[in-house]
Amino acid sequence: MKEEAMLYEGKAKQLFHTDDPQVLRVQYKDSATAFNGEKRATLAGKGEMNNRISAIFFRYLEENGVANHFIKTLSPLEQLVRKVKIIPLEVVVRNRVAGSLAKRIGIAEGTKLKHPIVEFYYKDDALGDPLLNEDHIAVMDLATPEQVEEMKQIGLQVNDLLQLLMSKLQIILVDFKIEFGLDEEGKLLLADEISPDTCRFWDEDTGEKLDKDRFRRDLGNVVEAYEEIFSRLGGQKHV
Repeated sequence: MKEEAMLYEGKAKQLFHTDDPQVLRVQYKDSATAFNGEKRATLAGKGEMNNRISAIFFRYLEENGVANHFIKTLSPLEQLVRKVKIIPLEVVVRNRVAGSLAKRIGIAEGTKLKHPIVEFYYKDDALGDPLLNEDHIAVMDLATPEQVEEMKQIGLQVNDLLQLLMSKLQIILVDFKIEFGLDEEGKLLLADEISPDTCRFWDEDTGEKLDKDRFRRDLGNVVEAYEEIFSRLGGQKHV
């Protein structure tokens, strides 16, 4: 497939056109960012881990009935995906109190929630990605009520499937962020990535953080933690 011009560059990925107008090439970067880009670093090997881990998760979810944009892995840093129009909302599903939720509601980090919580955040770095409710989403015309409900239900489905998978690997799925887009026919597809950059993973026995919090909190061994997730998922470093 012939390479084409870059369409978009974000904090962790670059998107390129291909010779198929409905297919994009994603190239993962070794960049690490936190706090809306205020903290930055380059971590060799991080891009490959996120690319490979996302591919594993997307394949697993597709096999279990969750439609998503993933097509195939091209190289250690690249994958092909279906082109979608991203809905400017981050959908966060939480099983335990962590991160901003602990600060917001004053409950100790690690507390198990009675049931999963689904939250929506507006994708806008300048505003700090604020938390929105369904009324905010409606008045801002970010998504229809039907799309919001579908994103919520898919988020809970993804949560059930990922918890099932990770529990077999002795990993606690604390929370995760997902994004959605609309394909050319207007179908809602799970998009972006699913990786230790977008999920909180804790070792079931030790409580060790195996995710981006290692970078946020200066815990060190960030890439090694991502490699541990990849290894437990049965991954090997080849296409």
